[in-house]
Amino acid sequence: MSSITKPVKGSDKDKGSVFSRLFKGNIRQYGMIIALVFIMLLFEILTGGLLLKPINITNLILQNSYILVLAIGMVLVIITGHIDLSVGSIAAFVGAISAIFMVNWQMNPVLAVILSIVIGGLIGAWQGFWVAYVRIPAFIVTLAGMLLFRGLTMVVLEGQSISPFPNGFQKISSGFVPDFTNAATNIVAIIAGIALSVLYIVTELRNRASQRKYNFATGSQGLFIAKLIAVVAIINLFTFVLASYAGIPTILVLLFLLIIIYSFVMNKTVMGRHVYAIGGNEKAAGLSGVKTKKVTFWVFVNMGVLAAISGLIFAARLNAATPRAGTNFELDAIAACFIGGASASGGIGTVFGAIIGGLVMGVLNNGMSLVGLGIDWQQGIKGLVLLLAVAFDIYNKNKGNTAS
Repeated sequence: MSSITKPVKGSDKDKGSVFSRLFKGNIRQYGMIIALVFIMLLFEILTGGLLLKPINITNLILQNSYILVLAIGMVLVIITGHIDLSVGSIAAFVGAISAIFMVNWQMNPVLAVILSIVIGGLIGAWQGFWVAYVRIPAFIVTLAGMLLFRGLTMVVLEGQSISPFPNGFQKISSGFVPDFTNAATNIVAIIAGIALSVLYIVTELRNRASQRKYNFATGSQGLFIAKLIAVVAIINLFTFVLASYAGIPTILVLLFLLIIIYSFVMNKTVMGRHVYAIGGNEKAAGLSGVKTKKVTFWVFVNMGVLAAISGLIFAARLNAATPRAGTNFELDAIAACFIGGASASGGIGTVFGAIIGGLVMGVLNNGMSLVGLGIDWQQGIKGLVLLLAVAFDIYNKNKGNTAS
């Protein structure tokens, strides 16, 4: 009898440990989301309800869109164990080039945008060559790039701003998805919220079924249903808030597509697995057949392309190309990645985490501005948040090593 009861006790203990691991894993995964919600609620109270007004939510998206685009590319660079300090200068340079194309040369905006993005990719290829094949540290290469392209921006603009851009180009950053009804509430935004909710539920159900098929731990059904309800409620509340003002910003559609595409690449493709492998252990990845130089090169090309897109978005929002554009963009993008869970040593990070980190920084900036804090306090608080986020990552890593 004792031989029968011992396994039962052991299985109960195993179930408890599985639940504990799932709980801890969820806390690590959703910890920054919880922090974002807490920060939003805090500033909603401190600002007397101004933070979550529809017009301010829309402004938050528009004001932080170019940083979020940079964060998507930067997280890939950080996962490979590198850093890119030049993205702000590249964004400024591409914005200046696009202004010359569209304003001075009267070039078709579509052609000008395509050429600008190609130039961004060529700049990324230039830097990726030195990092991947010549083996110069990325810090040095991109620091040189930061100085080089900042200088070229001033040379190209001759120290002056160029404006205005064509109206069609401005809509990249300030336009909204058109609503085909005359209702007071934007119907397209409401429909988009419902569609996203259905897509999310179907995706989660398929993932859960797949995990069960391979005997992975999935957690209790009650927690799963609660998670579905919470996320669906947030999605529809968000789209309802947007619908109450002007609808879905065009730039939000672009961000959504980038998040979906890059999340798929990083989680479901060989390229994504190779990026993580290089960040985890580049020598081991090379011995396993990963073409480490080629992957690193293309990661920097990708970063150049996204920096160009960011520069175009910022120029469209400002309706001008200025010599000081892109200042500190690289620091905000790097901070977004680290706050969102990327590891300074490489190998760890997600696109979604980088977006959450960027939103944390954006809400902090917006909330502190609404409260009336000076720029000195804002910089200090953002620096402290970044330090605490990295410290939390290191604490979790050390705790995991101790447990193993």
